[in-house]
Order: sequence, then C-alpha cells, then structure tokens
Amino acid sequence: MNPLIIEPTDESPEVILDKDNGRFEFGGKSMPEDVKEFYSPIHLWLEEYSKDPNAETNVKFKFDYFNSASAKQILDVLTFFEAIIENGGKVNVDWYYMEDDEDMEEAGESYGTLIDIPINLIAY
Repeated sequence: MNPLIIEPTDESPEVILDKDNGRFEFGGKSMPEDVKEFYSPIHLWLEEYSKDPNAETNVKFKFDYFNSASAKQILDVLTFFEAIIENGGKVNVDWYYMEDDEDMEEAGESYGTLIDIPINLIAY
C-alpha cells in the first residue's frame, strides 16, 4: 500500500499515512478552503487501510489549530481507527497540545467522548 504524504501549507495540515513504516501523523493547521476535497484522499486511504491494518496502529495528532469544518473531518478520520478496533485491531491515539492551549486540550478530550478509542493527551 502506497503511503499518502501531504505537505503542510499555511491552511492545511501535514499528513503522513505510511502503513509500511507504521507512521500515522496529522499536524499543523487545518483550515483548507474546501475541507471535503482536502480530506477526501485521506478518507479513501484510511478506508483501504482499515481492510488490512497493521497489527498495531499508532496515530499522532499534533494540531496547532483547526476550524469547525475540519473538526468534523478529524472525527471522521478517528472513526476509521475506531472501526479497526471494532474489528479486533489495536489502535493507540496520541493527541498532542501545547501546554497552555486549553482549546486543543479540550478538543482531544471531546473526541475521546465521541469515539470508543482511548486518547492519550500529551502536553508539550
């Protein structure tokens, strides 16, 4: 399965989805002009990955900021990982936030209540 690598811009996050190397990372700012268009290839990749996931999937989220349209897309991304767990897979989610960024900390907590995946909140 080919990796999906999206370079960050001022308005869109860095995305690394690399099954062979076990890297699943999202970070930076997420406020693309067309959020559905931006996240569409990510959803397609995750849909394919969820059919034959690694024995263990470790996901890192390190957003500086995301808008409300991106929030829904991030939830959709997490739902793919939740499905892997429901099918017997192992998934770990690390949610990084700057120590003084209460909004990003609360976002990680909120996602943890919306999906059935334990989210590790990590201040840096």
